[in-house]
Amino acid sequence: MKNIVILISGSGSNMAAIIRAAQREHWLERLGARVAAVISNRPDAPGMAQAQGVAREVVDHRDFATREEFDAALQHAVDSYSPSLVLLAGFMRILTPNFVRHYEGRLINIHPSLLPAFTGLNTHQRALDTGCKVAGATVHRVTPELDHGEILAQAVVPIVVGDTAATLAARVLTQEHLIYPQVIAQLLQTATL
Repeated sequence: MKNIVILISGSGSNMAAIIRAAQREHWLERLGARVAAVISNRPDAPGMAQAQGVAREVVDHRDFATREEFDAALQHAVDSYSPSLVLLAGFMRILTPNFVRHYEGRLINIHPSLLPAFTGLNTHQRALDTGCKVAGATVHRVTPELDHGEILAQAVVPIVVGDTAATLAARVLTQEHLIYPQVIAQLLQTATL
């Protein structure tokens, strides 16, 4: 069985979309995989309540003096599930190079922009401020350099007159919920994890 661990910090909408798609279409089962655990760095993350039927853990980043100490504890928690894939789904912590290297090739993220444009935060407002005609989402492999890993899939969303960061974010999120499960299925089908 190929185990998947999903890391979240907030609402967990991408995590929930992955779990819903897997339950609805049974593609994880067919591929010999399962979501083994959801781990959050925030004990109050609303998404934890959506992780029904899945092991849930919290590794609170505020309990650690350094990023390295937090990442070591997080790695210990993740490794306890022997993951084939580790998915960042709204996980709002920058991971240390040692953590990223430990999961090299197995650590995947979804980012709310068309990378390489608008790495980091406030992507939707930045796209609006620069006059972009389109925005979107990118699924990519995680590397030590923030939001610079291999692009696995992208979805384009038009920017329309009157868009705000919030309205654009909502439309981009619908595309995130579609492409992230698709990429996971492709990775499980084509890779020896």
